[in-house]
Amino acid sequence: MGMRNVTIRKNVFIVIVFIIFMSFFTGCKKTVEPVEKTEYMLGTICTIKVYDADKEEAITKAFTRIKNIEDKMSVNKDGTELDAVGDASGKNPVKVSDDTFYVLKKGRYYSEQANGAFDITVGPLVKLWGIGTDKARVPSKEEIEVKKSLINYKDLILDEQNKTAFLKIPEMSLDLGGIAKGYAADEAARILKENGVQHGIVNLGGNILAINSNPDGSPWRVGIQNPFEARGGVLGSVEITNKTVVTSGIYERYLEQNGKKYHHILNPFTGYPMEDSLASVTIITDTSIDADAMTKNIFYKGIDKGLEYVKTLKGIEAIFVTKDKEVYITDGLKGNLKISNSEFTLKNNK
Repeated sequence: MGMRNVTIRKNVFIVIVFIIFMSFFTGCKKTVEPVEKTEYMLGTICTIKVYDADKEEAITKAFTRIKNIEDKMSVNKDGTELDAVGDASGKNPVKVSDDTFYVLKKGRYYSEQANGAFDITVGPLVKLWGIGTDKARVPSKEEIEVKKSLINYKDLILDEQNKTAFLKIPEMSLDLGGIAKGYAADEAARILKENGVQHGIVNLGGNILAINSNPDGSPWRVGIQNPFEARGGVLGSVEITNKTVVTSGIYERYLEQNGKKYHHILNPFTGYPMEDSLASVTIITDTSIDADAMTKNIFYKGIDKGLEYVKTLKGIEAIFVTKDKEVYITDGLKGNLKISNSEFTLKNNK
């Protein structure tokens, strides 16, 4: 298959955070200028912004924690604990850190919740497509069939007592790209809070986590990514306090060949990118690791089943954006989501 016309675009899918300061600190309180730091980790741009005085060290500690998680389970690095488990697939269990074991346990739980539509053993298929890397290509049907046979979360055996992970079938491999970033955001926020931060924003390439409220007591205003723009354009915004906002969309990373775009959200059952009316799903809840996994799970369900599914969950709100630029929201967001881009239409706000 000729690759001369292939264009690979790796765009960081960033939700823009709008911070409103109508009245910063009242009374005799002194205004504190925010401290902000940005690093490239976990295959994306990571930014932490804090609105408390003298918290530079807290930000440094938070980034150290993110780096620690990246070294253990990133799909963008070699020599991780995930690599060790994959190398031992079909042979023997591998002892992993508490961090990795926790994320694997969460990942397997959400794989089960999605009945395999979201599956953390999708590694062989992700590597085959290579979307978001310089090795991206459209595989043959025969190659896809071989890799599909290696995907099954039920073949991941976790030993709670010994903290080991075992992939039963040779050549299986793990991919925590759909959940590890959420865990890193939660851990960064935990470190910041433990070091005295009371007001801040953690933004790991689209995984937004708000620590408490804006310094003036008002909610944070968070922009919802326009899934048809690669560099942070928004379609609207929501107000949140002490919540996380996580978006997954088809234009986050994609491969273009012969005029056709192949996005990075793969369907383990077909072996190809998801074919659906959805362009993006945003989840708003308390913890980023849960939101991260849920966006993929709900993406596979589509709008109707996705809306019904979210209604059965406590403390979860969702925003669905279709390829026709229609927006659907769960009941808890009615009156909250403000559409600012006239190209989009909110369909169920009543």
